[in-house]
Amino acid sequence: MSAPAGPAADVVEQLLDARERAGRAWFDQQAPAVALVCHAMAERFARGGRLLAFGATSVDATDVAHVEVEFVHPVIVGKRALPALGVGADEVVLHAEPDDIAMAFGGGAAVQEGVAAARDAGCLTIAFARGMGAAHEFAAPTDDPLLAQELHETLYHVLWELVHVFFDHRGLLEGRTARAQHDSGASSFLYPFLAETQVDLDAVLRDVEASVVAKAAEAHALRVATLHENRDVLLAAGAALRTSFAAGGRVLALGNGGSCTDAADAVADLRTPPSGRGWRARPALDLSSCPAVLTAVGNDVGMEAIFTRQVIAHGRAGDVLLAISTSGGSANVLHALAQGRRDGLVTIALVGYDGGRILAEGLADHVVVVRSEHIPRIQEAQATVLHLLRRLVEEEPR
Repeated sequence: MSAPAGPAADVVEQLLDARERAGRAWFDQQAPAVALVCHAMAERFARGGRLLAFGATSVDATDVAHVEVEFVHPVIVGKRALPALGVGADEVVLHAEPDDIAMAFGGGAAVQEGVAAARDAGCLTIAFARGMGAAHEFAAPTDDPLLAQELHETLYHVLWELVHVFFDHRGLLEGRTARAQHDSGASSFLYPFLAETQVDLDAVLRDVEASVVAKAAEAHALRVATLHENRDVLLAAGAALRTSFAAGGRVLALGNGGSCTDAADAVADLRTPPSGRGWRARPALDLSSCPAVLTAVGNDVGMEAIFTRQVIAHGRAGDVLLAISTSGGSANVLHALAQGRRDGLVTIALVGYDGGRILAEGLADHVVVVRSEHIPRIQEAQATVLHLLRRLVEEEPR
């Protein structure tokens, strides 16, 4: 799809160019290290270790929660759930055990201390910032925290996806027995790794390295396609957000699972804007943030009502309801959007696949469709969409 022309498109193209420049070389450079970390994580998980994720700020907390839900709730068909736990940086010392993996987000003294506690306990340590003292540090090559978050999200998605490769080659994991070998014969050109022996770690690592680069390229291509295809919708949604905030409105954000963490990230970015840009803090509510409310409504009324009841309680005419769904068909999201419209809220929906019922039935005023069936890639593109909307709140295209 060709890039749109005109001054309004400049905002979109600037954002995409920055991601292309920062992302391509970084993932190419980091691919060998990422492959090694995937293998090391798989060995830890195979020995009964857990993934402990922690961070320093409310924005970091959304990545921590995203890691926890993605590893525990596998959306790759047939793949195992892996134990992951979000903890406070000061709680690492209470939880860390020798076979665990510690994954740190953000910087500062508290994160450094958490990494040190994990390292002292014998954990494999990973950090998404420099100078944290972790054995593996993956810091995105940018000063833009919104862009850095997107690149880090793609990277931890890739870690989650590719750690499973080594469970499929269990003979490559220390202390485990290889399965019987297979000769793919005439089909070897289609399935080259069926014939690999499960002691050929270098071959599998090379394959994983190539997959890291391919997945990063796929993520960027989907990001480009999404922003180009939805350009007019995004500009209109940005204008609706500016109008709402100017009139004293708020954003109410919601989603399930990984989309829940993306909604929380949108709220955190609105409340705590990146420093140095002169952006205002904006009022926003995360409708997934209170387990007591969610479990009370889910238990007493039903899961389909967990967001609707909160829209009734908190929504006011002129507010914006931001709903995120990879499927476009989650019942609790559909009910919340319907309630929002009844109550006079502006409705914005971010959806994947073909848009689902939300697009087909016109259930939101502004529907941004990420045309993919792969949930990690959908979420990565939606993160870019959310960051573009955050910019459009403050910087009206001219």
